[in-house]
Amino acid sequence: MTACQPTARPELHPALANRFSPVSFDPVAVVTPAQLGTLIDAVRKAPSAGNSQPWSFIVARRDDAIHRRLVKHLARSSARWAPDASLLVVNLARVLVDETCDWEYSEFARYDLGQAVAHMTIQGLSIGLDAHQFRAFDRAGIAREFDVPPHWEVTTTTAFGVAAHAPGDVTSPGTSRDRAGADQIIWPASSAP
Repeated sequence: MTACQPTARPELHPALANRFSPVSFDPVAVVTPAQLGTLIDAVRKAPSAGNSQPWSFIVARRDDAIHRRLVKHLARSSARWAPDASLLVVNLARVLVDETCDWEYSEFARYDLGQAVAHMTIQGLSIGLDAHQFRAFDRAGIAREFDVPPHWEVTTTTAFGVAAHAPGDVTSPGTSRDRAGADQIIWPASSAP
């Protein structure tokens, strides 16, 4: 056995092991400017194909003007809990080169945006901010509201804040904390750890 091979299975990082998607947030908790800066720094460090960085974000702090404009586009299901989050971040992917042509900016744009959002989410967890990623909102309405150019796509939203409950205390209807086993997500199954 070489020095690079651990003898025991390493533990999952606590931020990942304890991650869950809260469906209620502390309505008075605040994301500080320093915390927001750290979230943005995490995005800036995210990898992207050819360093294309095909992402942009609409950042809305609870009770600011951007937040008020944003929450009116939430679906009924997310409008029950998302407005209480300290911060709502709409995630945008640059899908075309510009608004004058239909050339794809990067075939990996949505994948790269996903990596950037994952970096932001894990960074948030590491500084005490819970996160819930969701798609229950009017994408076209947000694009109109914030004059998102047609070569950008409103993709998802991430709510950041302090969960008002512990994992397992509250569950959204139709959701489950059960996760697929390694043998269900590794193909072929015989190569699962």
